[in-house]
Amino acid sequence: MIAQIPFWQRKRLDEMTAEEWESLCDGCGKCCLAKLEDEDTGEVYYTDLVCRHMDQDTCSCTVYEDRVRQVPNCVVLTPDTLDQYHWLPYTCAYRTLAEGRPLADWHPLRSGDPASVHEAGMSVRHRVESEADVPEQNWEEHIIHWIL
Repeated sequence: MIAQIPFWQRKRLDEMTAEEWESLCDGCGKCCLAKLEDEDTGEVYYTDLVCRHMDQDTCSCTVYEDRVRQVPNCVVLTPDTLDQYHWLPYTCAYRTLAEGRPLADWHPLRSGDPASVHEAGMSVRHRVESEADVPEQNWEEHIIHWIL
C-alpha cells in the first residue's frame, strides 16, 4: 500500500533521495529570474530577466551540472537551505511541500507530462529575456508582478 502513495506525500523533504529531490522541480524557470532586493526593507522584486544560461524554450539551464562555477550566485536548493529562500514563488514545489500544501495538478509529477507546467501558463516560457541583453542599471525597468 505504501508504494502506491507518491514519495512526495509520504516523505519529508529531508528524507528524499537526490533523484526524488531533483524531480520536484517543475521546470517553471521562476527561480532563474533576476531579482532585485530593496536594501532598506529586504523586499524582493522579480524581473522578467533570466539567467543567460536559461534555454527560454524549455525553461531549463544549459549548464546545470556546472552552474555554480559559471554563475557563482546561482541558488542550489537543498533541504537544509530551503528556509533561506523565502523569495521562492508560491507555486514552487519545494516551497509548496515545505509549507504542507499539495502539489498542483499541473505539476509534472502529478500530470505525468513535463510540458504541463508550460501548458498551464505557470512557467516563464516566452515571457522573459536574457539578463545579458539588458544593462544592470536598467533592471528596475523590468520589475514584474505577474509572478505573484
